[in-house]
Amino acid sequence: MTAAVVILSTAGSREEAARIATALVEERLAACVNLVDPIASIYRWRGKVERAAEVLMIIKTRRDRAARLTARLCALHGYDVPEAIVLPIASGSAPYLRWLAAETTTPRATRRRRSSAASPPRRPPRRRAR
Repeated sequence: MTAAVVILSTAGSREEAARIATALVEERLAACVNLVDPIASIYRWRGKVERAAEVLMIIKTRRDRAARLTARLCALHGYDVPEAIVLPIASGSAPYLRWLAAETTTPRATRRRRSSAASPPRRPPRRRAR
C-alpha cells in the first residue's frame, strides 16, 4: 500500500469542476485532478430517481491530505451532499508517486513564513562593501 489515494467526486458543470480542481491543486491539497465529462449519473435524491449529466473529478493526493481535501471540496462545492470517495492506491509508478508526494507538500519557505506569521519581520542580511 502506498501513501497515495484517489478521491472521486462529481460536479454539476465543467466550470464548477474546473474551479474546484484549480483550488485544490493551487492549495497543494491535490497533485492532479482529471476532469471527465460528460458522464451520466442516475441516483436517488429525496425519494425520486434522478438523472443528470455531471463531470467526474479524479483527484490524486496523499492519504494524510484526504480529510483536509474533502473538507475543502465540500466548502467549494455547490451540491448539498458532495461526493467524496477515497480509494487507496495499492501501487504505482515510483516516479509518479514521488511527484504526487512532492506536489502535495508545502514548500519549506512557505511553511517557515506561515509558522512565523506572528513574529516581527526579519531584516535582510547586510551586504559587505567591496
